Amino acid sequence: MVGTAQRALDVVNRILVVGAGGMLGRDVLSTLGDYDVTGLTRSELDITDVSAVETAVLGFDVVINTAAFTAVDDAETQQALAFAINEGGPKNLARACHLEGSTLIHLSTDYVFDGTTEVPYAENSPANPQSVYGASKYAGEQAVLEECPEHSIILRTSWLYGEHGSCFPRAILRAGSEKDQLTVVDDQHGQPTWTIDVARMIQNLVDHQISAGIFHATNSGVTTWHGFARKLFELAGWDPERVSRATTDAYPRPAPRPAWSVLGHENWSAQGLSSPRNWEVALEEAWSNGLSNFARRDGAL
Repeated sequence: MVGTAQRALDVVNRILVVGAGGMLGRDVLSTLGDYDVTGLTRSELDITDVSAVETAVLGFDVVINTAAFTAVDDAETQQALAFAINEGGPKNLARACHLEGSTLIHLSTDYVFDGTTEVPYAENSPANPQSVYGASKYAGEQAVLEECPEHSIILRTSWLYGEHGSCFPRAILRAGSEKDQLTVVDDQHGQPTWTIDVARMIQNLVDHQISAGIFHATNSGVTTWHGFARKLFELAGWDPERVSRATTDAYPRPAPRPAWSVLGHENWSAQGLSSPRNWEVALEEAWSNGLSNFARRDGAL
């Protein structure tokens, strides 16, 4: 078995979603609607405020942390802020959850890995972040596991898209409505992941009373940003040949991007849970459930 997990939640009465105003947080909040669930946005809870966090978690059985500093490039020059939010915030939540006796589900990222392999990263693969953002998120993982080792779950995700925020499909569909030809990076490999599917994975953990472990919350399969863009063009009814290939070197950024962001899912089946479905299947459902509106809103359809 990869990693560790245990069943210790006898009953879940109340769930708190932190970062509930974000793209993922909003979908987690709606997906868990059958539970007694409360959402707090960034303006309602500053996770770097110790006393505010201690007060916020009182009375909750499960706390789900979707709050983070996610501006990957900005983190290179705002290191203190990135670590305050991505390490200090989770540490505060984990300590408060430990005191309250609640379980913390903490969202992390593929950026904790160096992206140099060509096989899926297992849940227990050694971390080796290459950016400030990745380092801050890995530090957050470590803080959570240290402060609340018996009742904390780390969920690593990547290449997120959803209806309620800025994401790759929105940018590509807007660009496709304005330009005849697009050039998209084809040497970064990953797993496009629908926020609704991540929310469903979280629900699966709660429903099955999992209270500890490391899981990878991405859709399965593998593609590149170029392949992702072509699939979006196909769904929009456009000619995918309008999307040509580029290398990462053609688009230099302050923070390095992992060339390989493919995560393995062994711990789901090891715990008797359903493994994540293929990214193309998820994308097609997402398209028919609101994602196509990105193209309509931008005048593409």
